Amino acid sequence: MATDRRRWVVLGVGMLAMTAACTFQFGLPFLIPAFRDAGMSLTEAGLLAAAPTAGLLPTLIAWGAAADRWGERVVLTTGLTLAGGILLAATQLDDTVALGVVLLLAGAAGGSVHASSGRLILGWFAARERGLAMGLRQTAQPLGVAVGALLLPTLAVTGGLLFMGLFSLVAAALVGILVRDPAPSGAAAGADTGSPYRTPVLWRIHAASTLLVVPQFTVATFALVFLVEEHGWRPDAAGRVLAIGQAAGAVMRLVAGWWSDRAGSRTRPMRVITLAIAAVMALLAATSGAAISVVALMAASVLTVGPNGLAFTAVAEYAGRSWAGRALGIHNTAQNTVASATPPAMAALIGAAGYGAAFAAAVVFPLLAAVIIPMRTSRAEEPAPRTIKVPATTPGPRPGG
Repeated sequence: MATDRRRWVVLGVGMLAMTAACTFQFGLPFLIPAFRDAGMSLTEAGLLAAAPTAGLLPTLIAWGAAADRWGERVVLTTGLTLAGGILLAATQLDDTVALGVVLLLAGAAGGSVHASSGRLILGWFAARERGLAMGLRQTAQPLGVAVGALLLPTLAVTGGLLFMGLFSLVAAALVGILVRDPAPSGAAAGADTGSPYRTPVLWRIHAASTLLVVPQFTVATFALVFLVEEHGWRPDAAGRVLAIGQAAGAVMRLVAGWWSDRAGSRTRPMRVITLAIAAVMALLAATSGAAISVVALMAASVLTVGPNGLAFTAVAEYAGRSWAGRALGIHNTAQNTVASATPPAMAALIGAAGYGAAFAAAVVFPLLAAVIIPMRTSRAEEPAPRTIKVPATTPGPRPGG
């Protein structure tokens, strides 16, 4: 019973840690009005808002390797403490360039959370529970954005940086006090059978999940402006409706995780949801000028976030605990790189050919992902190395004897 309580405490603290990191990594754009009030141009404010995400990208694999080497608790505590301290130091800066460098470093430090918190779930939860547990963990990202949306617009620059720094330090302290690395166990985490990249399975999961980022970020980036420009909605009304869609998307991640636990597979439900994404994006493209497109847009906003936790769990399980940190770092790096490139690419396509063309282009990516997703993802099922059996022989009489 104590172990059962411990793992849920670990999950809760891991979710809090990721929420704290995502608040300043992905919620900082909500501080743009305060940057503008401080005399910055929109370009300067936008660059500052993007700095933590830019700092995150080059460090994810390194943090994952550190988690594989020293464990989750050390890496989570170190990264969040560094991020919190850097954000507090940023409250003393007035120079825009210096502030940008500091926010870049804070994002790099916060990258520790993305590999380590998922790795904890792999060690503390059995396979039949990991899908739901990872789904819960994945809700921390929209929750962090929601915290930023609720609090940061009401604060000045110094107050916002102070809040985010203290939030990170509190999360670091709770990790240090309450989180314990799970005991090594081949049964719980998968035996260490060497590099998981010797077969194409992980590469295929990485590729499929990265392809699915395109429809997800196309919808997430342009849903509000699509409702305003194409359907004449007021921005506040569109925002409220899309917030409901975000909440439904978080529930979708939980349902997908629960489904994968019951099915005994992460990738079969992932393929079904992927095909559903392709269908709803096709409907959205075909009806972009009609009222029914609003329904299709809401369905797309829910479905496109569904496979994320499944892919994350599949990567961690296939890699095993000795490789999970590095594998999750590679996975996150690929996803975030494509996520950064999708909005400007789709904006150019919308400007040239309209929303329908952009939504139609996004259909291609889930179709490709559905083909790439592997159905067999257990390393235990890999064929063993071939051995040559030499039949035993009975010694015969020796020559001359």
